[in-house]
Amino acid sequence: MQATGSDQDWREDCAPRRVMELFSTKWTSMILHTLQARHDGAARTGVLQRSLPGISKKMLVQTLREMEASGLLTRHVERVVPPAVEYRLTPLGHRFVGLVDLVYGWGRDNADALDQLQERATSRRRSDGVDPAL
Repeated sequence: MQATGSDQDWREDCAPRRVMELFSTKWTSMILHTLQARHDGAARTGVLQRSLPGISKKMLVQTLREMEASGLLTRHVERVVPPAVEYRLTPLGHRFVGLVDLVYGWGRDNADALDQLQERATSRRRSDGVDPAL
């Protein structure tokens, strides 16, 4: 089979690799999806944490900061006591949500195929019912 495309199409910073970076951290896509699907594009930190079982507060804050720095969302501090922080999808974040929704929809539609995947050492889902973290 012969490769197609130029070397430029396969460089380290090519568009497909940059898109896949979005999915390289599981929480980024989940936060994007949760903000849009469950909170109309905006939510406070505590609400997001309750909407994402399994995420620690530290990981949530770290991921939100990275997403803010990359332009996927904005941080708004309400001047109340104590201060309330709300995160909102940016126009760029809304563009990426469409891609995330396609992937999540595919996962729902093809759950049987996912069930057939061989178990990986890093998988959270175990066929024997034993939590790998234990």
